[in-house]
Amino acid sequence: MARVIGIDHLVIRVGDFAKSKRFYNAVLGFLGFKLKYQHGRHAGWSNGKTLFWIGEADARGKRRKHRIGDIGFHHYAFEVGARRDVDDLYKLLKAKKLTVIDPPADYPDYGRGYYAVYFLDPDGLKLEGMFFPKARKKPRKKSAKKR
Repeated sequence: MARVIGIDHLVIRVGDFAKSKRFYNAVLGFLGFKLKYQHGRHAGWSNGKTLFWIGEADARGKRRKHRIGDIGFHHYAFEVGARRDVDDLYKLLKAKKLTVIDPPADYPDYGRGYYAVYFLDPDGLKLEGMFFPKARKKPRKKSAKKR
């Protein structure tokens, strides 16, 4: 049986290629991605493990903006290594005057230590920068107390 070993790439369609390229260059650049490919109205950034691509929507696709709640993409979460990385991402978003829908906060319903910021791309696609320590740490075994 085949087993998925990772996510190779994600491709999203955008309404204004130049505007979205500037947005993703800033956000993905901050997150450690580098622009690796550009072919016409398509661009792909890589962090060495996965590729994040944008491509301009066709004329029919541009007629209607994305709406959270429609069938399809809801949001994409970028996992970072520390809470301060979420805070630093928030600072970048604010400095670039990008749309933040939920500033950094704890989300205990998602698990102890889950901390995230939610923001929108130029087409209204929801993105998340998140830190979740349980995803990184193995539980410690309790040692027996000496008496």
